[in-house]
Amino acid sequence: MLKAMPAECVDLAFADPPFNLNKEYSSKINDKISEVDYLEWCKNWLDEMVRVLKPGGALFLWNLPKWNIHLGAHLNQQLNFRHWISVDIKYSLPITNRLYPSHYSLLYYIKGEKPAIFHPDRTPISCCRHCGGEIRDYGGYKNKMNPKGVNLADVWTDIPPVRHAKYKKRSANALPLKLMDRIIAMSSDAGSVVLDPFGGSGTTFVAAELTGRHWIGSELDCSAIAERFASLQGDKEHLLDIQTNKNILFKQDDLARQKKSGRKLSKDYRLQINGDDCQCDTDEIVQSSLFVNS
Repeated sequence: MLKAMPAECVDLAFADPPFNLNKEYSSKINDKISEVDYLEWCKNWLDEMVRVLKPGGALFLWNLPKWNIHLGAHLNQQLNFRHWISVDIKYSLPITNRLYPSHYSLLYYIKGEKPAIFHPDRTPISCCRHCGGEIRDYGGYKNKMNPKGVNLADVWTDIPPVRHAKYKKRSANALPLKLMDRIIAMSSDAGSVVLDPFGGSGTTFVAAELTGRHWIGSELDCSAIAERFASLQGDKEHLLDIQTNKNILFKQDDLARQKKSGRKLSKDYRLQINGDDCQCDTDEIVQSSLFVNS
């Protein structure tokens, strides 16, 4: 499929390939091959992804750190390295005589010197899930905090694994919709072309579809993707919840917990009500129906 595509036609390329872990997929193919063959196979399709990427386009590669060390070295010869993003998702059980593996590697590269599109989301301040209090003390910098939220870092601890049957579209691991919404929001615009050659359960395609992007992809067994696209209402509701809780300084749920526990939000924070910066206490914000992300 990639070889049939013209050069420099894609704005954002994302890949979540099999991890060579001896898993059998619904296509009846087991992904276990020799390490040498696996890396060579990955390099072949990565070269094609680089070829179809537009100048300034972004390439993201999702894999285990073990493999991304090698594949990153290969991409360094063709693209401009931007970030190694660590995504804290605890899927696996502890392994004897090893540290507990708790993160995936997300490599972020650009074709050329600078990105053509780059507008990362901002995240809310992390708060206690019991009392709603800020986990980090921003001290005398509260009045300098951007009312749209905290700068996105290269360690993501707020991406939950897909375990609930409502969101899990296949037996194998599925990508969280929040992950793909963040990547697509960061490196594409409405009307951009998004490529994902390992469609899986279709999360990339759903996120692209629901945010007005064009998308191209492939998969050996497309039944889960076709079934998912037959009814996108659940994904629409999930995405709305995701987008309501980004680009804001505090989540409504956290402010409600603060109010319930008797805490007062510092008046030094600048928040947005109806798109305007203002200083309000917790009661005013929780009661207001105009508290929005923008």
